[in-house]
Amino acid sequence: MSFAVTVLTMAPEAFPGPLGVSLIGSAWREQGLWSLELVDIRGFSGHKRGFLDDTPAGGGPGQVLRADVIASAVDSVELAGRPLVYMSARGRKLTQARVRDWASGPGLIVLCGRFEGVDQRVLDARGFEEISVGDAVIAGGEAAAMVTIEACVRLAPGVLGNAASTQEESFEDGLLEHPQYTRPQAFEGFEIPEVLRSGHHGEIAKWRRLQREATTRERRPDLWAAHLANLQAKGVQALKGVDDERD
Repeated sequence: MSFAVTVLTMAPEAFPGPLGVSLIGSAWREQGLWSLELVDIRGFSGHKRGFLDDTPAGGGPGQVLRADVIASAVDSVELAGRPLVYMSARGRKLTQARVRDWASGPGLIVLCGRFEGVDQRVLDARGFEEISVGDAVIAGGEAAAMVTIEACVRLAPGVLGNAASTQEESFEDGLLEHPQYTRPQAFEGFEIPEVLRSGHHGEIAKWRRLQREATTRERRPDLWAAHLANLQAKGVQALKGVDDERD
């Protein structure tokens, strides 16, 4: 069974975008490992002039997508056990753990908002989970939806081909990924670290682990603190040398 994605949007023309290229696109168009259905919210107005939104209750700027319109759009879709996700700047942060959970299921139904957002009542009534892809506000949910969908689809069975390629990626075990190198050996005065040319797999693995820990500590202290707490709970210590200067 393929991973089935349905997107409810006012801008179906924005898709597939990056979802239609490279391995993700091939897995969709050629291999059928996942599917993409687009539902145009504009077709569910029920008003002769096609109104989808109205002014915010209590006053304020902008417009809000109506609960009855969104409900009609959602109810036109076969849920098939798929979670409902609303892309929202006020939502919980998208995490790799959440992505892995979704990727192991039948698919996703993703709602893309516009204007000032969606009437909260339909989100509550239909059981949407609000998800944010970052601490920034964008004009609509389409770009955020593509990020979420791609993160899930790439973990679906068969999409990447080599499952081992995801094992040391950022966030898979609470750490960021180590730096990567390839030919040429020298580039504008920078050399590939000697340990990576040594052929000593044990030392390479240790170096990569140290790099992952050092990078996480430097760039994401929140993840580093969580990682240390997790290690402490397991009675394990971070590798010695994490504070050392990196190659």
